[in-house]
Amino acid sequence: MPTNTPPAPIPARRLWAGRTLSVLPVLFLAFDAVAKLMRLPPVLEACAKLGYSENVAGPLGITLLTCVVLYAVPRTSVLGAILLTGYLGGAVATHVRVGDPLFSHILFPTYVAALVWGGLYLRDARLGVLLPFRTIGLSNPTPSKEA
Repeated sequence: MPTNTPPAPIPARRLWAGRTLSVLPVLFLAFDAVAKLMRLPPVLEACAKLGYSENVAGPLGITLLTCVVLYAVPRTSVLGAILLTGYLGGAVATHVRVGDPLFSHILFPTYVAALVWGGLYLRDARLGVLLPFRTIGLSNPTPSKEA
């Protein structure tokens, strides 16, 4: 029988660690979104280098800013993290397509996504229930029946 019991409260230190970890991708991605909306010359040059028309900078900026706002609002943070994961996955695919270097370009969006999900995991108890980390080898949940 399903119950709607809320998860246990998060300790203050964990909550603040999650908020601190979450603010890093929020600031970086918000800056990126605003730069796209302002159509700054380096952004337009990067679009051309990646094989995109200059006209996609604005819609990408709106999409990214929407995802960041959804992530920053606690009530919609999980939806925002899911949408940001999709957006960042597209960035990975783009860098793979143009043959950029692995660690500095291709994997960079993955690092940002790890910050997004790591911060959210620390500040949202629902994710701890959904994705519990367990220690391996410290206890045996099903005792063996040795005679």
